[in-house]
Amino acid sequence: MSNRIINSVIAQISNIQRFSIHDGPGIRTTVFLQGCPLSCWWCHNPECIAFETSQGREFEPNELIKEIMKDKVFFEESGGGVTFSGGEPLAQAEFLLDILKKCKEKQIHTVVDTSGYAGKNIMDSVASLSDLILFDLKLVDDEKHMQYTGVSNKMILDNLIYLDKNNARLILRFPLIPGITDTDDNLHDVIDLILSLQNKPPLEILPYHRIAEGKYDRLKLDFKLKGVKQTEKEVKAAKQKFMDNGIHVLI
Repeated sequence: MSNRIINSVIAQISNIQRFSIHDGPGIRTTVFLQGCPLSCWWCHNPECIAFETSQGREFEPNELIKEIMKDKVFFEESGGGVTFSGGEPLAQAEFLLDILKKCKEKQIHTVVDTSGYAGKNIMDSVASLSDLILFDLKLVDDEKHMQYTGVSNKMILDNLIYLDKNNARLILRFPLIPGITDTDDNLHDVIDLILSLQNKPPLEILPYHRIAEGKYDRLKLDFKLKGVKQTEKEVKAAKQKFMDNGIHVLI
């Protein structure tokens, strides 16, 4: 898979979702940037993976900030703001940095939801401009990470350690995928990794759901987890393992 980075002050935006309450604090506007260098088997936004697409539309930063500002009253009343997701927002790095600067000028709280798959200079710049980073943590074993996401996790883990050492405000996001990320080995590896970090960031568990299956069918893409199910008991068991090790867990 390519670790392609688009450097352009014009971004392809696949969707703008208003009144979101699951992508950071308060009421948020979530901006989904098009394109992702990963191809996770469980991706719930498969329409955002391709870099070349006819969906969505192009925005330049001044145009997008006008759209974001329409919701500022809701941000102020709820302690919310704007979240940049995708796809992988860091793949359109120049645009992301520009829009983060504009949000800071307008005193809008910003969150970046990222896989962490980008160069350290990009990661560092984004961290310095955003108020919170939702950092995806999937698999610690590099071979398995390659198998299920299409890329190595070496740069991802290096970025996580770097951000932690530099006291970036982080929430880790852990997709709990049956038979892939929820194995005993991976849970133990993730626990050990979090405990090795100096700031012990909280962990948000993202239970597996099948809502994306219809998207794959419409896009004529192969959904590799068709038929896979997860019980509430399995989610609670994973949560308990993290809590037993003193990790603050959100679901």
